[in-house]
Amino acid sequence: MKPKAIGIRDVALRAGVSIATVSRALNNPAAVRAELRARIDAAAQDLGYIPDAAARALSSRRTHTIGAVIPTVDNAMFARGVEALQRYLSLQDYLLLLATSGYDPEVEQRQAQNMISRGVDGLILRGDVHTEGLRKLLATQRIPFVNVGVYHPDRPSACVGADNEAAAYRACRHLLGLGHRRIGMVAALARHNDRASARVLGVRRALAEAGLELPARWLVEVPYHLDDARQAARALLPAAAAGRPTALVCGNDVIAYGVLLEAERRGLRVPQDLSVMGFDDLEWSRHLRPSLTTMHLPTDEVWTRAGEYLVNTLAGLPATRHYEVEASLVVRESTGPAPG
Repeated sequence: MKPKAIGIRDVALRAGVSIATVSRALNNPAAVRAELRARIDAAAQDLGYIPDAAARALSSRRTHTIGAVIPTVDNAMFARGVEALQRYLSLQDYLLLLATSGYDPEVEQRQAQNMISRGVDGLILRGDVHTEGLRKLLATQRIPFVNVGVYHPDRPSACVGADNEAAAYRACRHLLGLGHRRIGMVAALARHNDRASARVLGVRRALAEAGLELPARWLVEVPYHLDDARQAARALLPAAAAGRPTALVCGNDVIAYGVLLEAERRGLRVPQDLSVMGFDDLEWSRHLRPSLTTMHLPTDEVWTRAGEYLVNTLAGLPATRHYEVEASLVVRESTGPAPG
């Protein structure tokens, strides 16, 4: 036979308080004295009591669930960000529901709709490339949401992230300051990825200010995979030195790893023959030989701030709608003066 479920009445009896007091302690802990709350928590733990989430949602009209739709889990930056987000939400007694979109706005809309139908209180989305259908859905359902990884203070949607164009501009300026004039780029696929396209714009702007341009043959877009990055490097690094760039800006660190591997295979010395610039500052970047010069993004802060925005908004507390984090240049061994 199925054992009798432990209920709120059992907790009240064990703690020696009323059912109403237990209910207040569970649903609004701040309304109960700390000593009394500790006694109720101890009684619930002793009995193995688990609050009925469905009942709490009916009474409060909140499920204490936040949904996040990210492009993929096959990306160290997303994995780290989601981990930081979950840590924060757990401390706030929120559950994280996760889905992936594969960089497809239509899939993102379906995943978000599924989450909304399951009662999420708010949504975290990657970037600001969404279908009009999703924007309309979020508005009509009055679901608070925040875009992570971008900073667009001129747009109505809440966002937390770095100015990707400005960060890439600074990365390219570092190479220009080292005397490089033949600069190429291995970018991420820009379609449906506003972070990637902004980084290309930043490189173009820095080159234009120096009286240079980014030739079409020196710009290759690839997925965030080592094999694709190595294939791009093969195309950009011919045997003849005169036909290749002396420096490459990469759309993220994973792409930069692929470029470094292919450069080594082709007998090119980094940074004597080729300087390589990354983006994100993944953990491996400082352990490589040569270690990777890159733009550091405070991933933990971005995702934690996004969680804070939703939690505060849902609680009716003030929340910063557009929050910019700083992307900082980390100079290591993979960049050096232009050859010759």
